[in-house]
Amino acid sequence: MEAKTDVLLGLQWGDEGKGKIVDVLTPAYDIVARFQGGPNAGHTIEFGDKKFVLHTIPSGIFNGETVNVIGNGVLIDPFIFDQEIEAIGTSGVDVSKNVLISRKAHLILPTHRLLDAVYEKAKGREKIGSTLKGIGPAYTDKAARKGLRVGDIDLPDFELRYRKIRSQHLKIVSLYIHDFRSVEIEGMPFEAYEKSWLEKLVILQQFEKTDSEYFLNRSLSEGKKILAEGAQGTMLDVDFGAYPYVTSSSTTSAGVCSGLGIPPGKVGQVFGIFKAYCTRVGSGPFPTELFDKTGEKLREKGNEFGATTGRPRRCGWLDLPALKYAIMLNGVTELKMMKADVLSGFPEIKVATGYKINGQITETVPFDSERADIEVAYKTFEGWDDKLEEITGFDELPHQLKNYIQFIETETGIPIKLVSVGPNRKETIVRKATA
Repeated sequence: MEAKTDVLLGLQWGDEGKGKIVDVLTPAYDIVARFQGGPNAGHTIEFGDKKFVLHTIPSGIFNGETVNVIGNGVLIDPFIFDQEIEAIGTSGVDVSKNVLISRKAHLILPTHRLLDAVYEKAKGREKIGSTLKGIGPAYTDKAARKGLRVGDIDLPDFELRYRKIRSQHLKIVSLYIHDFRSVEIEGMPFEAYEKSWLEKLVILQQFEKTDSEYFLNRSLSEGKKILAEGAQGTMLDVDFGAYPYVTSSSTTSAGVCSGLGIPPGKVGQVFGIFKAYCTRVGSGPFPTELFDKTGEKLREKGNEFGATTGRPRRCGWLDLPALKYAIMLNGVTELKMMKADVLSGFPEIKVATGYKINGQITETVPFDSERADIEVAYKTFEGWDDKLEEITGFDELPHQLKNYIQFIETETGIPIKLVSVGPNRKETIVRKATA
């Protein structure tokens, strides 16, 4: 019997905890495949006393029986990829044995990161909060049909093609700065970084490169189970996020089809990951953002600092209209709530239930959230002070948290089948049935 591909993705502005849940679910799957994004992602996995942050490699890497596929929709920076391999190697995992890379995955070139830096600086106060990993410029070249792909490394004219696009990029950079050599990337002058980047290309030769669309569809026909892993979050989608404060790829379930070559009819369950509150890194609208001590407490308790950039995350209450919007766009069939433990100790908890715009209450996410004068309508819940990390069953959760969960389920119409009560993979409550 032909299997289907389940999808796991974020429903907010990223940083929802996707890496942990992929790690928890991996034993049930034969293949885990990343379908978009690049090293701007930071998927954190903790087990025992170890902590790993994955940027490009799928989060199923710590299960030796699982094949991990980097799909055609993903961007790869060989320099960062090498660092990731070394970090994972400390766990005893030989990454090269169970990672396949699509030949069609595009490369992030050193000059892409250079362009990212000068573009962001030129925006001044209008900057979007880029991670400066070269994501936008690399996807731009992909759309302009002049990018370089992993499969191109094996071609005899790769160096010539690299030099050509490098020259084009440097001409653009010269419009912004006089001397590109003065720009530092990864703590080193540009030319030193570029030299190291070129040396790291050989790392990609250690991995099996494949036409992943054939591999994945063949695997489905053989009955193998696939989990597609998304990066960033729905509210950062290039089409449906708060443009222009978005990433450069499709972060919704639609991105699975274009990022892996899997047809829509072969998509199965869609698992939507969300935090029990909201966070955002970088610029852009955030209606429920808290600028007071409550927001600071959320940041401290939740250790809300970017896994990729280290930047402090903006924190706020759960935004129900935005969550419903993300559920609609993705066709979510099952919700998974993260960081419920962080809300312990707050006397009351709020949830945004609607927006008041021009005197009218709406649950519709506005076209231009940045310029809309939004007043948020909240529903308030009684808080709880219980320590959740040791709880292993849903029935043991404080009744206030169960009321909070039930409200979200009722409003969204989607069951919450998993509640995370700590960062470690063991601190996870899987519900056998919806309460």
